[in-house]
Amino acid sequence: MHPLDRPVWNALTSTQSALAEGGAQARRFPPDVAPFADIVDMSGEAFAALGALMAPSDYVVLFTPDPVTPPAPFRILLAKTGEQMTGTPAEVSSGGARIVTLGAADVPDMMELTQLTNPGPFVARTHELGTFLGIRADGQLVAMAGERMKPADYTEITAVCVHPAYRGRGYAQLLLGAVARGIVARGEIPFLHVFSDNTNAIALYRRQGMEIRRRLCITVLGKAA
Repeated sequence: MHPLDRPVWNALTSTQSALAEGGAQARRFPPDVAPFADIVDMSGEAFAALGALMAPSDYVVLFTPDPVTPPAPFRILLAKTGEQMTGTPAEVSSGGARIVTLGAADVPDMMELTQLTNPGPFVARTHELGTFLGIRADGQLVAMAGERMKPADYTEITAVCVHPAYRGRGYAQLLLGAVARGIVARGEIPFLHVFSDNTNAIALYRRQGMEIRRRLCITVLGKAA
């Protein structure tokens, strides 16, 4: 199986294994880093191991080749498909925008921007997964993008988002290309995930030179009350 067919499992059993909670049957990132988890197979034993990693009010997100049908006490909170895209986004002119590297001191601003734009899960320690770059205007963080899962020789681009008041200025394309160049410079291959119904984002990524590799099932699981 290709490393990107099960990106969470392959990240947590290779490059990011030091972050993994769990063992041979189920693994997850720490909840304050990312909600992503996976299981070795769809057996009852694997789901039981996953449940043991979850608090009663917790939820996890799975990226799998096939739909997930969990047993009790799990419940499906969301089930959609996503496109997995690979490639190196093209470099674009900065247009005078200054890219800055974001760190722990920027987390409140990063959280505020992602809560406003909803590019996907972003929690208190997500920035520790890799390099995050941003653009500020009058001190306000108005755009950002960064790195997340790292299965084998691949690195995921994530949290590509722009404040609504600053869209149309090419900031997403600029940051997408900058993050990708950093990934390629390390000898790794950029990839990303986007919901299948987000046609605008898919079109943007295609214009930047990325192509759809395959479709995955994205499932959010919680525990029944």
